[in-house]
Amino acid sequence: MKKNIIKISLALSVALTIFVSCDRELDQSSYLNEPEEQAMTRPESFRQALDGAYSSLKAEGYYNNDTGSQIIMADVVSDNAVRNPAGRGSNFAASNFEFSSDNSQTTGLYTAAYNTISKANFVLKYISNGVLSGAAKTNVEAEARAIRAMVHFDIVRAYSKIPTQSADASSSMGIYYSDSFEPTSLAGNRNLTVAQVYDRITDDLIFASNNISQNDADKGRLSKAAIYGLLSRVYLYKGDYAKTIQYGDLSLAASSDLTTKEKFVSIWKGSNVDGVLFQVLNSPAEDVKIGVAYNQLFSAGYRSEFVVDYDLFNSYAADDVRKSAYYTTGAYNGKTYNHVTKYSGNGGAANVVPVKYLRSAEVALNVAEAAYKSGDATKALTLLNDLRSQRYGTATSPYIPGNESGIALLDAIYKERRLELAFENDRWYTLKRLGLPIQRSGKGEQSNGTGTAPVVQMLAAGSTKWQWPIPIKAIQINPNIQQNTGY
Repeated sequence: MKKNIIKISLALSVALTIFVSCDRELDQSSYLNEPEEQAMTRPESFRQALDGAYSSLKAEGYYNNDTGSQIIMADVVSDNAVRNPAGRGSNFAASNFEFSSDNSQTTGLYTAAYNTISKANFVLKYISNGVLSGAAKTNVEAEARAIRAMVHFDIVRAYSKIPTQSADASSSMGIYYSDSFEPTSLAGNRNLTVAQVYDRITDDLIFASNNISQNDADKGRLSKAAIYGLLSRVYLYKGDYAKTIQYGDLSLAASSDLTTKEKFVSIWKGSNVDGVLFQVLNSPAEDVKIGVAYNQLFSAGYRSEFVVDYDLFNSYAADDVRKSAYYTTGAYNGKTYNHVTKYSGNGGAANVVPVKYLRSAEVALNVAEAAYKSGDATKALTLLNDLRSQRYGTATSPYIPGNESGIALLDAIYKERRLELAFENDRWYTLKRLGLPIQRSGKGEQSNGTGTAPVVQMLAAGSTKWQWPIPIKAIQINPNIQQNTGY
């Protein structure tokens, strides 16, 4: 019988390889090749294997490279970003809604995500082999199941309908929920409905929240506060607003920092992690250029692939701290642009920064929206003002709390969500879960709104393109995988 060989190293490799994040302190004796059964007889191998699952979030198709990176896709395919003809043309087809099963711009996530799931399931394969026991065993199992659930959610919201998207969404075709170690992770059929997939996700996350013991100090690993925050996100998409509030409140109680105005810029341009619940770690040694999807910095200035939409840019007030944290207005080859520099770096290696996967600010917005939709406008307004008080105002002109009510309050929550989570893998999915169309501003790429407007200006709410295509290579490997309608 052929044995799988496990390689514990610092190099990225194939699905059968477990690799360790460069951000961890490692025992140098762990550089070895050996059968997986032997490797997993040591307690430390479980930690290294979990770190490998986290590190695989930096693979191409997830948060690496410029084509199909999830750091940019939700904004490129919505109304937040405008293509710059002076760029290299990356993600151009996706920005025109030209999705296809052989184009990695929208298919790359599928394979990368299942690869991460496989690594989490590898840990779970050995969880009962007797090496770990008690709280140590329970904590490792909780963390692995949380990673598995988190990544399945990323897949299902991209490749299937979202429960709140339409009346038939919950009963429509979901994805394959992989709960055993499969190196290729492309086996299995799409035999679950969307509702059933969400139930599997929440089952894993609830187990994790009840059993994980990690505190909130290490932002590169899932903590109880982060898992509560993930549950608030999942339940918001599911349309279960009571549970969105329940788990969102638990997350905010455990980690309430929304990031003050004084510290906000430094979570993007420095090492500050205030308000961060979970981030995908990165380091100069790994040199994963997260921000290269948006632009590259040369002596002549930023050459951007995509810039912020003119109308969105001007939606930020002059005293909004996010405007300078997220964007830089500058010239390139004689033209001036509003560049997206949220991920440009902190003075070190350009574009090599951690990915802020989940922040308390999002959780507050999740709860505010759910509270409004549950009839508690007071709670919704309080949370909204809590966030706005840390984004607007100056020392001489402090923020004055808003007093919106009715539909104006809901609109204010949606607006703040767009401003806060711009270029954080949210916009496409927010519009999708709300069942809204995309209507672009029609403005060009230059800082004054002139230039070349997007070729395609809108996407109807009922379009089949809201569900991305399954990659053709996955179907070739397993013809039983059903392709989405329209591809």
